[in-house]
Amino acid sequence: MPKVNKDMLVERIAQRANVSKKETEDVIEAFERVVVDIMKSGDEAVLTGFGSFLARRRESRMGVNPQNPAERIRIPTVTVPKFKAGKTLKDALKGSDKDSISEVFEPSATEEPSVQ
Repeated sequence: MPKVNKDMLVERIAQRANVSKKETEDVIEAFERVVVDIMKSGDEAVLTGFGSFLARRRESRMGVNPQNPAERIRIPTVTVPKFKAGKTLKDALKGSDKDSISEVFEPSATEEPSVQ
């Protein structure tokens, strides 16, 4: 399965939103910084329907030294990023064809765009 890198993502979003690649790149970079700041503070960044970004603490535990399997080592406590998919995203992927995904995430012609 091919991967979509950041440049390809920027291009697709810029085209879909009808804005420049530079503006799109700036927004994505700002989004990344804001989400990291939210997670560092212990909060959860929620995009309703799409998913949630959060930090989880993984407690220390005993493990095996891969270089010497007879040796037990303590793996330290660490904070790891986690993403929980939202219902809309899960439902869109269940259909697994491009049309069903577009239908779920794009407003219909009769819907008014929400302004915040």
